[in-house]
Amino acid sequence: MGNTFGQLFRVTTFGESHGGGVGVVIDGCPPKIDIDISDIQRELDRRKPGQSKITTQRQEEDICEILSGVFEGKSLGSPIAILVRNKDARPDDYVDLAKTFRPSHADFTYQAKYGIRNWQGGGRASARETIGRVAAGAIARNVLRRFYPKIDIVAYVAQVHEIAAKIDKVKVKRSDVDANIVRCPDKAAAKKMTQLIEETRDAGDSLGGVIECVIRHPPLGLGEPVFDKLDADLAKAMLSLPATKGFEIGSGFSATRMRGSEHNDAFEMRGGDVRTSTNWSGGMQGGISNGEDIYFRVAFKPTATIAREQKTVTTSRRSTTIAARGRHDPCVLPRAVPMVEAMAALVLCDHALRQRAIVPEK
Repeated sequence: MGNTFGQLFRVTTFGESHGGGVGVVIDGCPPKIDIDISDIQRELDRRKPGQSKITTQRQEEDICEILSGVFEGKSLGSPIAILVRNKDARPDDYVDLAKTFRPSHADFTYQAKYGIRNWQGGGRASARETIGRVAAGAIARNVLRRFYPKIDIVAYVAQVHEIAAKIDKVKVKRSDVDANIVRCPDKAAAKKMTQLIEETRDAGDSLGGVIECVIRHPPLGLGEPVFDKLDADLAKAMLSLPATKGFEIGSGFSATRMRGSEHNDAFEMRGGDVRTSTNWSGGMQGGISNGEDIYFRVAFKPTATIAREQKTVTTSRRSTTIAARGRHDPCVLPRAVPMVEAMAALVLCDHALRQRAIVPEK
């Protein structure tokens, strides 16, 4: 069903926002991979709520527990199960939603599909589900580093509403990203973004924006024709994240304003390797990685939960109004950065294992 992602490196997430906990089962992780729980916890801490004044104030420590698949700090090759228990769930905050559909949430569609839904914080549709993805992504990184020690995956907030940052994706480092609460490495833009998010939150509204991700030193030859192209799987991965509304890789939509003579990436020899003089393709041709940096952008909509009164309908098809109470992010982007990185790692890890299965490394 739709709770599992990947072919060889397979992850299945479980849990609801206000249930007992959330987590993931990872199947297909190679044996003898170093697994340090602190690596997983570090990524979960970047994703967790309550970490700054511009995120939801739900207070969750999000402490992870490895239940299986790891022994003496190494993967066994058997399924790895990771659990994070919910500590600050407040299901009573959502009693009014039992018979009311929130605008732009999955309340109505889940009810229409299953005939039943968990109305406590969105249940399975909550972004809290991404805890499992982020935990799995941390392990996927370790697998990738075993095979490709130089690979580097860095995501950052490139735009909030109409404030766009100026970032050199060739040089940006994770330390630059985590240097401020909005996770934008452009200090001047980050200051403006933070101020706008605070003002918008105080006005009971929300904001969207763009996260960009760059994968440096990726392996050559990842991607499967025709339906499992690397860029296609990256698009699926990113658009499976909550609140995403768009994906573009390389030149993206700007390619529509270029001519072929401008857009084509000419091949050249550099240091004994076949390289491209430009990288409008975003690190791949024909859906297969060409060894150049892979870079893409993901568009996130404004958070659907806002404190302003909105029109809606009830489960009995009656018109009413609703205004959010409780805790929510005025802008999802700062906490979505580790989610984007995690999904990128999962895609690359899965494709790396697939490639090694058909062309074993010597």
